[in-house]
Amino acid sequence: MIYYIIAWIIEILIIVVPLLVAVAYFTLAERKVIASMQRRRGPNVVGMWGLLQPLADGLKLLIKETILPSNSNVVIFVLAPIVTFLLSLLGWAVIPYGETVVLSDLNVGILYIFAVSSLGVYGIITSGWSSNSKYAFLGALRSAAQMVSYEVSIGLIIISVLLCAGSLNLSQIVISQESIWYIIPLFPVFIMFFISALAETNRAPFDLPEAEAELVAGYNVEYSAMGFALFFLGEYANILMMCALITILFLGGWLPPFPILPFTLIPGPIWFGIKVAFIGFVFIWVRASYPRYRYDQLMRLGWKVFLPLSLAWVLLVAGILVGFDWCPGF
Repeated sequence: MIYYIIAWIIEILIIVVPLLVAVAYFTLAERKVIASMQRRRGPNVVGMWGLLQPLADGLKLLIKETILPSNSNVVIFVLAPIVTFLLSLLGWAVIPYGETVVLSDLNVGILYIFAVSSLGVYGIITSGWSSNSKYAFLGALRSAAQMVSYEVSIGLIIISVLLCAGSLNLSQIVISQESIWYIIPLFPVFIMFFISALAETNRAPFDLPEAEAELVAGYNVEYSAMGFALFFLGEYANILMMCALITILFLGGWLPPFPILPFTLIPGPIWFGIKVAFIGFVFIWVRASYPRYRYDQLMRLGWKVFLPLSLAWVLLVAGILVGFDWCPGF
């Protein structure tokens, strides 16, 4: 029994440790890419080409003093960033990096990810409420409303993909794209999913919960040291999770772009990493390019544009599959 527990812990660490390193260096890549787009140098002092900057930032946050506001609910204030961080890691348990490279190959993997991402609202709303600060509470309300609004359209978009794949298993969704990636027949749905992913992760141009001009820093304004670091790590882990989900649902996961010899020689997990890195680059590109939306524009886009469009696409895809008798798995 003890050997199974040790093996299980090792498997978890094999996923979590590289993920935390990827999150740290994703922040460095973001600063470097945005600096290049704005004709700046970016981090270039700590280590060669600034490669040790994430380690320096992490060490700085680790040794800073943790400040607990005197009027806050201390227990919930401390637990909120921990919950947010842990939930950002839980979803990676069902992500298939290769044909057999997955920690838990659940038959309902997509529902598991959707459930875990929905729980992320609780960490944010409790952090804003427990801080006993008007700015933090307003930022938390904004973030919760934004995440709930765009989860509706994300769910409907995922249904369109599931109808084509005929399975809730993430590995089966990837395997069903051997003949054609879903980004080609479902391109409008892919665009809506990508924009909804930006809003779901509070990324620019939908970073309304962290609007500095209005809310100072949003729901985490009262946090310092490791509390802020956990929110930071959780946010970027969720961004990478969305990149991985886009890769699995629309870009063929670990499958090569063409089933010819030079491409098939490259292992599947490397293809998966290349695609996730490309989608992450697009996330950064959007942040460097677009101004922030107003809150009413954000809500109108979610409820009056994406919701009816995604629902219409579900009906269209279902109608085409039934009409032409192309229903896989049913």
